[in-house]
Amino acid sequence: MTSEGQGFGVCPPAEDGVDVVAEDIQQSADGPKEKKGSFWRELPVLIVVALGLALLIKTFVVQAFYIPSESMENTLLINDRVLVNKLVYHVRDIERGDVVVFSGVDSWDPEVRLEEPSNPITAAARWIGTAFGVVPGEKDYIKRVIGLPGDRVKCCDGEGRVTVNGVPLDEKAYLHPGDAPSDTPFDVTVPPGRLWVMGDHRAVSSDSRRHTGDPGGGAIPADQVIGRAFVIVWPFDRAQVLPIPDTFAQPALKAAGTVGGAAPVLAGFAGAVPLVMMRRRLKNRRSASR
Repeated sequence: MTSEGQGFGVCPPAEDGVDVVAEDIQQSADGPKEKKGSFWRELPVLIVVALGLALLIKTFVVQAFYIPSESMENTLLINDRVLVNKLVYHVRDIERGDVVVFSGVDSWDPEVRLEEPSNPITAAARWIGTAFGVVPGEKDYIKRVIGLPGDRVKCCDGEGRVTVNGVPLDEKAYLHPGDAPSDTPFDVTVPPGRLWVMGDHRAVSSDSRRHTGDPGGGAIPADQVIGRAFVIVWPFDRAQVLPIPDTFAQPALKAAGTVGGAAPVLAGFAGAVPLVMMRRRLKNRRSASR
């Protein structure tokens, strides 16, 4: 009786233990499913956040651009992708020799004409592709800055070279092999707030020389510059930085024009310093008189 009572007393815990183990197994089996389901629920949110951050960076910091034409060969080839720094001209002026991307909206005709999207989905895909440098922007151009506001840009001198303020440019480092500096003569003074830009493949580039009948005489508005192209990122075997050629470092050029950017800020500081010093002197005099 006693042994049977003890036996019956042991059985229920054993059954409870089995139930607990079974319940734990069931919970552990359900766990991964819940995590997997949670991941797929969160994935759209992650995608939206990633796209939002990418667009924020693209809008204010760096943007990728697709090269659709031959106008900058051999510096840039068709299908190259470049990164454009959108912040640089907030801390320094646009300089001669910079490769810049600018908008030609309400200005130049597009170098590459694209068919209008046939439906909203195609239009959205193109917008995303343009934003991330996968497809070209119809109204965006990429050229090299040759002249700043106030510069006299002329072609050609006795040796067939482009001159800026009478200083000849040695363009062998970037000019397309076999191209002349210009196949048409010109002599322009760049208006205030504008830039004279030219492609490195002069024979095929529809640059400032081809728009002399437009407002500004072919020079583009400086405020339409999106940023400076500073590196090729695709294809990988062509990855390289885009420096300013040495010919634009000639001292005689440095003495001429500049374009807004860092200059107004520096001028503001330069003007503020004397005012602060004068205020301190007046304050010291008043304190001494007391």
